[in-house]
Amino acid sequence: MTDSRRSRRRSTLRDVPLRTHWLLLGVLLVTLTAALLLQGYTQHMFDGRADGAPRAQGPAGQVPPQVLHGGPVVAADGSRTVRPRPRTIALTFDDGPDPTWTPRVLDVLRRHHVHATFFVVGTEAAAHPDLVRRITAEGHQLGVHTFTHPDLGGASPWRRSLELREAQLTVAGAAGVTTPLLRPPYSSTNEALDDDAWQAVRQAGREGYLTVLTTLDSEDWRRPGTARIIANSTPRGAAGQVLLMHDAGGDRSQTVAALDTLLPRLQHRGFRVTTVSDAAGLTDPVRTAGARDHWQGLALIRALQLSDWMLTAVSWLLWAAGALSVLRAVAVVAAARRHARLRDEPWGPPVTEPVSVIVPAYNESAGIEAAVRSLLASDHPVEVIVVDDGSTDGTADLVESLGLPGVRVIRQENAGKPAALNTGIAEASCELLVMVDGDTVFEPDAVRMLVQPFADPGVGAVSGNAKVANRGGLLGRWQHIEYVVGFNLDRRLFDLAECMPTVPGAVGGFRREALLGVGGVSDTTLAEDTDLTMALCRDGWRVVYEERAKAWTEAPASLGALWKQRYRWCYGTLQAMWKHRRALVQRGPAGRLGRRGLGYLMLFQVLLPLLAPVVDVFAVYGLVFLDPLHIAGLWLAFLALQLVMGRYAFHLDHERPGALWSLPLQQFVYRQLMYLVVIQSVFTAVAGTRLRWQRMERYGSLQVPAPGTPQDGPADAPALPALPALPGLPAPAAPEYAGYAGYAAPHLPAPHAPAPHAPAPHLPAPYVPQQHVPQGYPSQHHAVQHHPAPQDADPRYAPAQYAEPRYAPPQYAEPGHAPQQYAEPHPPALQYAPAQYAPGQPGGPQPGAPTALADAWYEEARSAREAEAGHFVAAPVDRARDRQPNPPQSWGGGH
Repeated sequence: MTDSRRSRRRSTLRDVPLRTHWLLLGVLLVTLTAALLLQGYTQHMFDGRADGAPRAQGPAGQVPPQVLHGGPVVAADGSRTVRPRPRTIALTFDDGPDPTWTPRVLDVLRRHHVHATFFVVGTEAAAHPDLVRRITAEGHQLGVHTFTHPDLGGASPWRRSLELREAQLTVAGAAGVTTPLLRPPYSSTNEALDDDAWQAVRQAGREGYLTVLTTLDSEDWRRPGTARIIANSTPRGAAGQVLLMHDAGGDRSQTVAALDTLLPRLQHRGFRVTTVSDAAGLTDPVRTAGARDHWQGLALIRALQLSDWMLTAVSWLLWAAGALSVLRAVAVVAAARRHARLRDEPWGPPVTEPVSVIVPAYNESAGIEAAVRSLLASDHPVEVIVVDDGSTDGTADLVESLGLPGVRVIRQENAGKPAALNTGIAEASCELLVMVDGDTVFEPDAVRMLVQPFADPGVGAVSGNAKVANRGGLLGRWQHIEYVVGFNLDRRLFDLAECMPTVPGAVGGFRREALLGVGGVSDTTLAEDTDLTMALCRDGWRVVYEERAKAWTEAPASLGALWKQRYRWCYGTLQAMWKHRRALVQRGPAGRLGRRGLGYLMLFQVLLPLLAPVVDVFAVYGLVFLDPLHIAGLWLAFLALQLVMGRYAFHLDHERPGALWSLPLQQFVYRQLMYLVVIQSVFTAVAGTRLRWQRMERYGSLQVPAPGTPQDGPADAPALPALPALPGLPAPAAPEYAGYAGYAAPHLPAPHAPAPHAPAPHLPAPYVPQQHVPQGYPSQHHAVQHHPAPQDADPRYAPAQYAEPRYAPPQYAEPGHAPQQYAEPHPPALQYAPAQYAPGQPGGPQPGAPTALADAWYEEARSAREAEAGHFVAAPVDRARDRQPNPPQSWGGGH
């Protein structure tokens, strides 16, 4: 096989989507579930009541008289019973083995050369198999006391069989023997048998067991004192007895002390203390276990030990995860509070220099118009560069057809989002850059807010505040909560710790110098925004969060789309973390990113989500086997903590808290989806499997924002000024704009033709004359040095970035309410504009167009608006370039 064929084969194999990790995850969860079920059955269904505890006795009509009045050893078929020989005591111990008291009892028996019968509980024998082996090695006899110490009389037939079988296997695995001797829990004398207990004895007899009852109870389980135990254990006559004592189940120090005194007394009175079979004159029934029973018993013991170890480990992990979650909640809330106070302080002198906004676009026709128009509505000077990366849906054609001033379209062959961003960086004319996704709509002050931190020369990038626009459904509300509570609180913490790992692709500002210093946007990871941000941090730049720079973005509207988006985000973040792993050992800003930022991401976005399935399984385990009220209380406590965090985060973001009602439901679907995404991403990264771009479907639900009151935001948009009235003519109505409510479509005419009176070709554009520098800028010199203009420049044709969109730009004005040279030629507007300013109107003035009156009105209206706003409209910009067709390829956006 040639090398090329081998290479193609390897590539094909590595491109196949992973499926084995889901099988592995399923096996792990099944194993954990089985271990917890075994642990729950053995530990939390264990009946810990003492054998002699009071028990209501039922009717005994079915118990044969020969059993009721017979000996304590009941034959397998129940047809006969056996009594111990006279002056013989069968010494028996229940509930063991216990690591503390069983060895002490064995020591006392060895000192007095006495053998006894130990009825062991299966779970205790599995926990201490060495003690079971010691019991048999020292010549004592073994019996079973069931597996989990239930009342067999009240148990179902299947559970009785299970209890006896598992107990027998445990003895076979621990000591290599089997025994037919059975002491039912909570049994006592023959006279205490009722119908339920007799049915259990009969079933045990059919399965080959000899039931051993008692005739003498030391009542050591009451811990009445050594003297009382001795008195209770001393026979009143010479009849043979079966003495009940305990080597487990609590503090047995009194039992050990009483036994050490009792044995020599009994021997002095002529009693022989021995095992059950010896006292009853039976052949020793204990036999060597078969190989099958022995290995099955060993497997059961190992499974019980493994489940016990797993439960211990999971318990510690859950306690640690809970503690970390609480500490994280406290830390992010405290950081958010401090961050909010710091944001009340200005960054420095206002940043007023123009900004280049780069919009990479691949098949964004559904939302690109709204995105571009919102950028032009900014109250900060901007140029908009749309880089079409080989779209096949006419994205570039749509933007060009709008004819918007200050918007430039660049076409390139499909090369991916990083390449499109790098093209935009190269073509931008400003030092400050804003990168925007093609489905994102900016609020009017977002760009201005986003660039204010650049007053600090050490700031290289700024993260804005991305908002979920389509938050109407349950899935949208969950994502809205995650953006506000999860992402934004974390960004405040990262900002204070100077370890910001991600500037979202939807709304981010950058300093050109910083971008060039790290080589632009890299395409080596799927999370190019995270990779770029980490590179800037390692290069010594500070990355901050400006929550007042708000932009609205579309979130996935289906679980499938959400899975694809988050899968790419998580996988790309893992790639970026691995790429920048050396930051962990570096010093300075890079070290802060590594030890703080990467450590935080690894702990809270990788490791804890990997533990989340265990938390869910353990929660079900707790509801079934533990106290359900306790488990529900813990869940409600953590939910209350999340609600407190959410309420505070919504307050900081000026959001209405109504969406928080869905937070409890988020724990049952959304949370599982998120941690499954992390699991998928980790397995994909570990396996080295390739992940292709997975572009999110665009729905076109966003439209241009306009001044008004947002649906879920602050009502801080300024009112529009009224236009002046003309003498003899009705006052024109103020332009109408749609509010933020749902980002409804504003009343804007589209498309718009460029202004017909562009500056002469020899004049540099964009420019602004010194005498028309907008109010609020630091100095005229500051504006002029960035935009020098010849002295004869007409101020009416100043760049759009110095124009207040609400007052002058024609694309946001009704045709009948703006000077005609800035509006499309609509007939209703002709009566208000001089004919010489009406484009496309041959033949001079139109009938009914009072030129002098229109001139006077125009000059008065223009002067009033300029005096109030200090802003002007833009000259057109050439958009025709790079129109070669591009082949369709996959492409995705940042997050």
